Amino acid sequence: MPDAARTPAPDAPPRADGRVVAVRGGIVDAAFPGEGPRIDDLLMAGEVALQVMSFVDGGAARCIALAPVHGLGLGTAVRNTGGPVAVPVGEAVLGRMLDVFGTPLDGGPPPDAADHRSIHRAPPPLSDRVLRAEVLETGIKAIDLLAPIERGGKTGLFGGAGVGKTVLLSELIHNTVEHHNGVSLFCGIGERSREAEELWREMGEAGVRDRMVMLFGQMNESPGVRFLVGKSALTMAEWFRDDREQDVLLLIDNIFRYVQAGSEVSGLMGRMPSRVGYQPTLATELAILQERIASTRKGAITSIQAVYVPADDFTDPAAAHIFSHLSASVVLSRKRASEGLYPAVDPLASSSVMLTPNVVGQRHYDIARAVRRTLAEYEDLRDIIAMLGIEELSAHDRAVVARARRLERFLTQPFATVTASTGEGGKLVPLEATLAGCEAILGQTTFPRPESDYYMIGALPWTEEAA
Repeated sequence: MPDAARTPAPDAPPRADGRVVAVRGGIVDAAFPGEGPRIDDLLMAGEVALQVMSFVDGGAARCIALAPVHGLGLGTAVRNTGGPVAVPVGEAVLGRMLDVFGTPLDGGPPPDAADHRSIHRAPPPLSDRVLRAEVLETGIKAIDLLAPIERGGKTGLFGGAGVGKTVLLSELIHNTVEHHNGVSLFCGIGERSREAEELWREMGEAGVRDRMVMLFGQMNESPGVRFLVGKSALTMAEWFRDDREQDVLLLIDNIFRYVQAGSEVSGLMGRMPSRVGYQPTLATELAILQERIASTRKGAITSIQAVYVPADDFTDPAAAHIFSHLSASVVLSRKRASEGLYPAVDPLASSSVMLTPNVVGQRHYDIARAVRRTLAEYEDLRDIIAMLGIEELSAHDRAVVARARRLERFLTQPFATVTASTGEGGKLVPLEATLAGCEAILGQTTFPRPESDYYMIGALPWTEEAA
């Protein structure tokens, strides 16, 4: 294993201490008199952890700080640990809230783990990978119908600020963790401390915390921590997949913050930025993380990732590069959110490689295509309705509009994770009920019930009557 060479032998002589020769923001240069460290080695300058990123003229190691550098001065002794950042792995981490080093954030004792592994690991070789054409049912109508999640694949929840990415991810956790047979792992990258505390409390109340691991690198921490916490989470997930041969559900909020942290690190290192200010190594850094999320013969890692889209611009390089790694993309629309249609899933922009007759079946595929076609026709008619009014449309077009508006409302549903705000309990809808409801709406030309009857419900309670 490539990591084995990085760990010093127990009888290795202690390495000579180095000294801090420069401090610039979160970047620290350390010079060593004898044999120096290697790339990715962990150094300690007092209480401040440093990771070697590159070497500069004169042989000094240029490091990114993994903690605030307040009080660090020139000449401070730097100790080389002889290996990279390593985190505890195994059963001991279940039910715990940890940071990038595997140190507890929940007030409990350190995990009593027998094994610690480097967070810098190679992805599984192609010969070990397998493809599983299985769908992970979520109970969320819009996702199960239009962008089914691949078991063992990667799904992205795309959207700008305030369209409901974190709420949708929380609902996916609520719906899937309880029924997931393997281990669930939540990784918070650059998000709010309040959201971490709420998730910790909600998982405890749901009784699923003992099968979960939570790792956080919050927005108030250094860019180095936010850049590495995803690798710490994957190292723990890989232990459950490879050593315990279990399926792992990996939830990341927010993968864009990983890209952003890499951009901050790159800027601090003095690299010339590339397009739109992103680091020139954007594609490589993202691939290093995403390629480790894979299914092997031993088990699968299914990943659901929230993706912030800057200024709702889906051509942004970060969003475009993340798109290329995913098997399903759930796009959240600000326009739908402004109309109160939650979850604000854009049915025309969302997609999944699973939505083929061979995987989901011919009936599901046909219904999904019919729903999309109806909603696309309604989009084309919106301008005419705005200018001339719906009365000027033909009878066929009026029926299309009626169907589309009811489909839009039927694909909304109340969420359990916002019950405190809405006062209404969440509804988990089986896929068969979603298909039956859409089929009933698509098969009608006149509707005795008003549009409001279809809004924020679960399954159609009058499906048989409508049919």
